Amino acid sequence: MINIEKLRALIAREIEKMNFNSRHPQELYMPVDYIMSMGGKRLRPVLCLMACRLFTDDIFDCLRPAVAIELFHNFTLLHDDIMDKADMRRGRPTVHKKWGENTAIISGDVMVVLSFDLISSAKPDILPRLLSVFNRTAVEVCEGQQMDMNFETISRVDENSYLEMIKLKTSVLIAASMEIGAIAAGASTKDSGLMYESGLNLGLAFQLQDDVMDLYGDQDKFGKKPGGDILMNKKTILLIKAFETADEKTANKITDIMEKEQDPETKISEIKNIFDQLDVKEAADRMTNDYFQEALRKLNGASCNPERKKEFGEFIETVMNRKS
Repeated sequence: MINIEKLRALIAREIEKMNFNSRHPQELYMPVDYIMSMGGKRLRPVLCLMACRLFTDDIFDCLRPAVAIELFHNFTLLHDDIMDKADMRRGRPTVHKKWGENTAIISGDVMVVLSFDLISSAKPDILPRLLSVFNRTAVEVCEGQQMDMNFETISRVDENSYLEMIKLKTSVLIAASMEIGAIAAGASTKDSGLMYESGLNLGLAFQLQDDVMDLYGDQDKFGKKPGGDILMNKKTILLIKAFETADEKTANKITDIMEKEQDPETKISEIKNIFDQLDVKEAADRMTNDYFQEALRKLNGASCNPERKKEFGEFIETVMNRKS
């Protein structure tokens, strides 16, 4: 039986080896050490190592690529926090609040470079494939972020455009994590492709679930007050489904509430009441489950250790049953 905490411990030790707190200039590396020490679920590197383990007993060659993915992911969080003007991350002040925006930008930049350095240390026989996946994914994440920013300037977004945005901004990095793990293990192109497709669907399910939890999640377990996406006028799957379902009068009412200045709690309450009337949570939950089931189907199609495949499926089911 796989021990997820053991994998997280391996990842943590590999991060510690990078000795951010002893690098100079300290003003550049202290923020990197700060955000990397926040921990979190380490979902992407864990998925990377688990995908590797499907095809081999030796996951040593996958450790540095897994940490590269985690570094890159945290770089995106650091820069996202600047763009979103976020004050808190995982219960602690964000890097730009603690050190200022200029330092946060340059610290994020060095994280990108270090992530590529880690990837580049892979064995020569797999390096071209790893670099191809990592480079493509890095570009796609930036494309997704720009799409998300573009959505801020328009009142309505259609479902297909939204799914494309979250695929690029969120899903492709989860997909790449699983594909890179398979490549590091020497898996065939077909099997590494199935890992990618499984991760892509898992990432879509994960983000759709996140949209729902932002409004309907337990505050104590989710770690933030419900309704943050509504206050920021984010185009989530709940809002998109509401506009799809609503009649013209109700749609106009949603737009009016979203656009006018008012008490935050009132705004959240009014929009949530409309969402409840339109059953958009149930629609979003169905979509989430469809993508999750497709993730399992792609995983089950891979030619690898059946017992470990079963464990992998159980792990991602645990991920989808999360409360935070």
